[in-house]
Amino acid sequence: MTKIHNLDAVPNKFIDDPRFESAMSTKYLGALAGSERIYVNIDSVKPGAKSAKYHSHTLQEEFFLILKGSGTLRIQNATFPVKHGDFLAKPAGKGISHQFINDGTEILEILDCGTNDKNDMVEYPDENMLLVKTKNAVFSLDLDVNEWSVDPNE
Repeated sequence: MTKIHNLDAVPNKFIDDPRFESAMSTKYLGALAGSERIYVNIDSVKPGAKSAKYHSHTLQEEFFLILKGSGTLRIQNATFPVKHGDFLAKPAGKGISHQFINDGTEILEILDCGTNDKNDMVEYPDENMLLVKTKNAVFSLDLDVNEWSVDPNE
């Protein structure tokens, strides 16, 4: 049975940092509503803060809508101003790194929607790190492995 929810009554267990004491808080609306194949979040970012580390996804397609405030979108090593009403889609794969920065004076509120894929991997190019979600493990891409080969007969 379908249940109607309200933004003003999201239970704390579906809010990351419900008292908004840190730089960012997220409401997990899709999870609350029972969504399985997509996620729907509202990210609230305080002035001077960033939405996430600069990153790209291998399998996760995303859509963003600026609900309140203004800031900067860093995407593919370029920056663009964003404000209330602006929106964009970011296709899966293709190494499209992205991050929102609140360089405004009020809270930047972003509707963040996308696909859930358990096999998604996240690359953080500023740190040269890779998150493998299925393993819940992070790997440095700076390490050289000299004694390993793809050849199964070595």
